[in-house]
Amino acid sequence: MKNCFFSILNLHVRCNMRLQNQSSSRPENDQHNFLPEILVVIFLVILLTSNTLLSQPSRFTCWPAFRGDHQLTGRTGAVVLPPLKLLWTYKTADAIKSSAVICNGNVYVGSDDGAVYCLSQSGKLKWKFETGNSIEAGLLLLDKVIYAGNLEGTLYALDAETGKLKWKYATEGQISGSPTWTGGSNAKKNRILVGSYDFNLHCIDAETGNMIWKYETGNYINGTPAIAQEMAIIGGCDGFLHIVDAGNGKLLDKADLETYVPASAAISGNRAYAGNYDGAFYCYDLATRKIIWKTEGGGPFIASPAVASGLVVTGTQNKMVYCFDATDGKVLWKFKTLGKVDASPVITGRSVVVASSDGRLRFLDLKTGTEQWMYEIGSAIVATPAVVAGLVVVGAGDGNVYAFGKK
Repeated sequence: MKNCFFSILNLHVRCNMRLQNQSSSRPENDQHNFLPEILVVIFLVILLTSNTLLSQPSRFTCWPAFRGDHQLTGRTGAVVLPPLKLLWTYKTADAIKSSAVICNGNVYVGSDDGAVYCLSQSGKLKWKFETGNSIEAGLLLLDKVIYAGNLEGTLYALDAETGKLKWKYATEGQISGSPTWTGGSNAKKNRILVGSYDFNLHCIDAETGNMIWKYETGNYINGTPAIAQEMAIIGGCDGFLHIVDAGNGKLLDKADLETYVPASAAISGNRAYAGNYDGAFYCYDLATRKIIWKTEGGGPFIASPAVASGLVVTGTQNKMVYCFDATDGKVLWKFKTLGKVDASPVITGRSVVVASSDGRLRFLDLKTGTEQWMYEIGSAIVATPAVVAGLVVVGAGDGNVYAFGKK
């Protein structure tokens, strides 16, 4: 808004200067006052700008996937400022490890009780769908369809409004990582990608549930593929970061990360960021197909990183939250929790939302790592928080969905 204001002000000044310069050379009866026209232009620009600004919050009322987008950046333009208060809870029949999604006034979450729940933003049950086995993977909302994978290895596509089954797709191993998508603006051309313990990354037609291709790795796949530049980037228990052509499933490159890669990679620009189970964290360049930097000394990286403003923030099982310089991997700050940090952090504004197995939800300052706010749930949290404008939703080991907002 400030930039728009100064642009309008400059326009007004330039026009007035032009009028003053021209006025002395014009015959008196030929001079024209352009001020009304200028004011009309200014009014129209302000009106258009105001409409744009007013429409922007709608972009921040959806958290449709495990990390917010299919590059798995773990960041949102929605700003939630602490302190917050607990708005409501909803009890499921078992622990919640699945990360929720939020959109169109609804909250969707899976539970270890095997069900997918659709809740209103006031915490009331709208529908429930039983899959018959635990849902640990985060959900995906795409084109009014909810996608959920369970430990039986089945991916379900459900109508987001009614919970009615559209199709299901069976893999040959459990699904622990969230599904994601690739495709175009035409929903019928969208493809769902999901990893499985059958060692394969599966590409499925979003409309029909039919397999398009599958790519075999050397071991279990725990994470979610990040999508960038027509590529799917995913780590595996075979110790490699696999770069796969998202169109045909062909291997483009793979980087040796030395041991298990249980978490998902995050993409920013041409760079992919991922950690391994031995506590090493890597930056891989997608253009040169080389590892640019590597840091060591962290605990097992089960959490996926969040990337924004030249910073990479992630948690580890050594109870630490680390912030790396995205350029060279230098540790800029670290924060010690009282439990393992398996939940992936989310960057919102100048804050990082962190949940951990010590049962606490925290806001940390993005630049310094200083704790801004904390709420003790009292039950371990391994699910990634979902963040939209004015609302943070997270599930916990006690089976409850917790929703936080402004006091």
